[in-house]
Amino acid sequence: MNFLRLLAFLTCLLTTAVSAAIKEPVRLDSGLISGVAGKSSDVRVFKGIPYAAPPVGDLRWRPPMPVAPWNDVFKADHFSAMCPQIADTTNSFYGREYNLGPQPPQNEDCLYLNVWTAAKSSSDRRPVMVWIHGGGNTHGYASEPCFDGDAFAQKGVVLVSFNYRLNIFSCFAHPELTAESPQHVSGNYGELDQIAALKWVQRNIAAFGGNPTNVTVFGQSSGASSINRLLVSPLAKGLFQKCILESSATLNSRDSKINLAGMEQRGLLFAETNGVHTLKELRAMTPDQLLAGFAKVHFDPNIDGYVLPELAVNIYSRGGQFAMPMLLGSTSDEGSFTPVKVGTFHADIAKRFGALTNEFFQFYPADTDAQAAQSKHDERRDESAAGERAEAASQAALGQPVWLYYFDRKPPGHDREKYGAFHSADVEYVFHTLDATDRPWEEADRKLADAMISYWANFAATGNPNSAGLPQWPAYDSKTDMSMELGDNIGARAIPNKTQLDFLKNFLDKDAR
Repeated sequence: MNFLRLLAFLTCLLTTAVSAAIKEPVRLDSGLISGVAGKSSDVRVFKGIPYAAPPVGDLRWRPPMPVAPWNDVFKADHFSAMCPQIADTTNSFYGREYNLGPQPPQNEDCLYLNVWTAAKSSSDRRPVMVWIHGGGNTHGYASEPCFDGDAFAQKGVVLVSFNYRLNIFSCFAHPELTAESPQHVSGNYGELDQIAALKWVQRNIAAFGGNPTNVTVFGQSSGASSINRLLVSPLAKGLFQKCILESSATLNSRDSKINLAGMEQRGLLFAETNGVHTLKELRAMTPDQLLAGFAKVHFDPNIDGYVLPELAVNIYSRGGQFAMPMLLGSTSDEGSFTPVKVGTFHADIAKRFGALTNEFFQFYPADTDAQAAQSKHDERRDESAAGERAEAASQAALGQPVWLYYFDRKPPGHDREKYGAFHSADVEYVFHTLDATDRPWEEADRKLADAMISYWANFAATGNPNSAGLPQWPAYDSKTDMSMELGDNIGARAIPNKTQLDFLKNFLDKDAR
């Protein structure tokens, strides 16, 4: 009898385990796929799902094309190659921080996405979060260890991350490319990739238990800048309902102000510099040749009247961006401490602040090289915070709930005081992936990560980060000017350095540093 009871118990457990996972294979609009187990027993991961055709050969520098359907079950059991980029071989701070293990290979065939889900069936309709990685539009990839979506899936979110074209593969413009385009544009291929990924989510995420009408896009640094561009692109309308921007606001993103014609001229210069004369020859260049050329002739997103109708900051200034709930913030050490000579710093500030240069130095004194370096750091910190605050006010003016934060936890380690709460230090806390980096994490760090991923997941579910058991986060109001401190203390506080932020707000989105 005991044996039979044990057998029945084990059978029940097995049945429960099987029913707890979404049924596989999962049917997409391009075919059937199967996934693999996540780090947690109740999470399934689908790695390397193609969302567009490989942009190679004649498809290089074209909008993303549809995926070719497949007949057999696609085994989504490994991450894809990263998009071509200049590898970090300098032993830089960020290279040491995030590239601890082996990196995936590079390949132009890189337009793939990943899904983490703990949904029990396709009818669960869980909130969806779509991550857009940073990296200055020149490097980075979706499967970096600190972007693992397991913890978000455990929070009830269906998490999606994806690669998109970078650097010259993303932004190259040329008159021949414009001539072959039905829309008479070129460049902005990375933005078109992002839009294609979001359209894939709309078509397919319900199969993973996600709700396509409750999609939150979130990103950090250039990933957040991408979201700000999506918020003004007519092609992205209706593809997401909420957004989270970490360390990049439209009003201080310094987006390229170059229009299509100007970027085409760069394309002609690139071709001339590299001794090629036709688009066919350009498409025949190897990725390494293109990357070497990109180091000499730089390309950025351009104002083409199609993907980007005009400069995002101008659209925001009149409240023309998409109205939706927004959560955003910056870190207390966005600007790293870099050596600078007093004379150089004074000249840069005079160029940017003109008649108000003396007033600038009242806030940020620079009588010595060391003082200039400190003030450069402090001004960059405050400029970032001023941009986030201005964007919060712009979105709140549209009648949308906005939640502003200020991250000031200094990750532990030998470089704690040197780098502080550096640009991107908040990412591992958001994903609850502290152990993806080699630091002696403390209990305070794990407590903060617990809170931050809960706030982010709550916002994705409801548009409000608050829930029982968490310190109350007040919605942003320009009258009270409160933000949420996320650091050694977790709680509402007055925005720090408000006098400096008030001074800087009229100088946002300026090119000179």
